[in-house]
Amino acid sequence: MRKVQILTDSCADLCKEIRDEYGIDYMRMQTVYQGKETPASLDFEYYTPKELYDIMRNGERVTTTQVPPEEFERVFGKYLAEGCDIVYVACSVKQSSSVNTGAVVAKKLLADYPDAKIYCIDSLNSCVGEGLVAIRAAEYRDQGMDAEAVYEHVMADRNKVNEFVTVHSLDALRRAGRVKGTAAFFGNLFGVKPIIIADAEGNQTPIKKVKGRKTSFAELVSLLKEAVVGHEPGADQYIYIAHADCAEEAEELKAMVLAEIPCKGVRIGYIGPIVGASIGPDAIGVFAFGKEVTFRG
Repeated sequence: MRKVQILTDSCADLCKEIRDEYGIDYMRMQTVYQGKETPASLDFEYYTPKELYDIMRNGERVTTTQVPPEEFERVFGKYLAEGCDIVYVACSVKQSSSVNTGAVVAKKLLADYPDAKIYCIDSLNSCVGEGLVAIRAAEYRDQGMDAEAVYEHVMADRNKVNEFVTVHSLDALRRAGRVKGTAAFFGNLFGVKPIIIADAEGNQTPIKKVKGRKTSFAELVSLLKEAVVGHEPGADQYIYIAHADCAEEAEELKAMVLAEIPCKGVRIGYIGPIVGASIGPDAIGVFAFGKEVTFRG
């Protein structure tokens, strides 16, 4: 059986330690600031998280691009030359068209590798939600599945990622076109904080609003608890917290999760440059596998 390489992209927000643990590589998107394009490194090689998020705190905007075709050619080509089949777990197509670009490049490259396979999967998620789908793909590979079996199992699992995120406002998401404009107004009124999910179709969708930052944290934990407890894999998994440069609050949220939800542990990481440019500073969210997501915004 051919080796299987799991790939994802800059939206997956998996740190190097976790990528190395699961044998996952990724394609880099680009950030654009003051006309300069920079590879969107999940390891913040070109700027620190604080530098990135302070740009937005100062009222300036960072924009983003999808994965360039030449990046797909570079990374796909590397693993094809090593004799691998590839499973690419991509950001939701509702957030990025990279999955479609990847499929086009894959078809082109496979002409020179007729025995190889490349599967491009719309994860229906972004941020660590996308990362969790990539981790699940790696786990299936490590169980001995070939690329086709990994693809089939991941397609059945991708709607079981539960994401609950809160932000200070929806302004950044609205400007980036990540939420509907008609939904964007209420996040800025009187300290109201929106709760956002990845819905069944891969949209970032506000589902409710609460008053105050601390209350929003309690709501994140309550919603995740309902989604995880009693649903596979339940306590036999890590819960992930991703934050946009609010590390102390992430530790507070971790303590709340551990007090309420049985799990193997809680892993904390940064929201990376692509998702961060869209969601803005001080966003924070929790992610885990659980019940199937059926809500459509």
